[in-house]
Amino acid sequence: MAEYQNIFTQVQVAGSGDWGMDNENNMMEERVAGIGNFPILGWFGNAQLGPIYLGYAGVISIFAGFTAFFIIGLNMLSQVDWSVIQFLRQGFWLALEPPSPEYGLQIPPLHDGGWYMIASFFLLVSVWAWWARTYMLAVEHKMGKHIAWAFLAAIWLFMVLGFFRPILMGSWSEMVPYGIFPHLDWTTAFSIRYGNLYYNPFHALSIAFLYGSALLFAMHGGTILAVTRFGGDRELEQIYDRGTAAERAALFWRWTMGFNATMEGIHRWAWWFAVLTPITGGIGILLSGTVVDNWFIWAQEHNFAPEYMEPYGYEAYTGQGG
Repeated sequence: MAEYQNIFTQVQVAGSGDWGMDNENNMMEERVAGIGNFPILGWFGNAQLGPIYLGYAGVISIFAGFTAFFIIGLNMLSQVDWSVIQFLRQGFWLALEPPSPEYGLQIPPLHDGGWYMIASFFLLVSVWAWWARTYMLAVEHKMGKHIAWAFLAAIWLFMVLGFFRPILMGSWSEMVPYGIFPHLDWTTAFSIRYGNLYYNPFHALSIAFLYGSALLFAMHGGTILAVTRFGGDRELEQIYDRGTAAERAALFWRWTMGFNATMEGIHRWAWWFAVLTPITGGIGILLSGTVVDNWFIWAQEHNFAPEYMEPYGYEAYTGQGG
């Protein structure tokens, strides 16, 4: 007798696509993109891709996102004299930089940050249009807005870096450059500029929630995979009709973690941990330079960092000894 299959003992059954349930809005007719079946995707989860429905907000988001992407890409390509080979070779180091500090909050010329501002505008439209899409679809399907609020937490950090903090600092030059290594270099320079970001307590909270959410998601995923043979992946049914899978999973968590995690409760834990990661991180970034100029000095003044003693022989070397 074959047991219930999971990711480790998986048999892929190909059949007609699942279009999902319809509603009174007859949205089934609007899902025109069709359904595809990809066995490679089936190795990790569901092999079905689609149906895909964009709507007006989705089309606006995709168009604006690709516009920003092409503006950034073409500017990087121009930096290597339109050489595709050099673009591929140096792509990790190329960047579209924000305007120079002397322009403040004014609109700069195209060659000195203007293209950056245009790309940022389209990127802003793309992100907010996609958020509106997640919210409106949740309303249409009579779902909770948990996905929209979680996405909004990430947008909060995005807006802090590229909009709120530059305005408070009085210069668009505070925005983050577009590029892989230049982005990382900006992060390092930002930390050094404000006295080591590791002493920012909100940064510490963000890292704690980041590690915590990774641990919670991994443990939750592992728990559900461990009871899929008992139907544990059908979590909705398990919430209101507890069965063998829910009982075993809850008992495992009580015995290993010391507290009860229900089929619903663990998702609330994971949601809050993940959402608080960008929220606390955004607060820490927003305070840097606007309220606190040096996080290490701030940490010493608030007993968050140790007061280091002078090195041995310091008094004799400086003539301050008795």
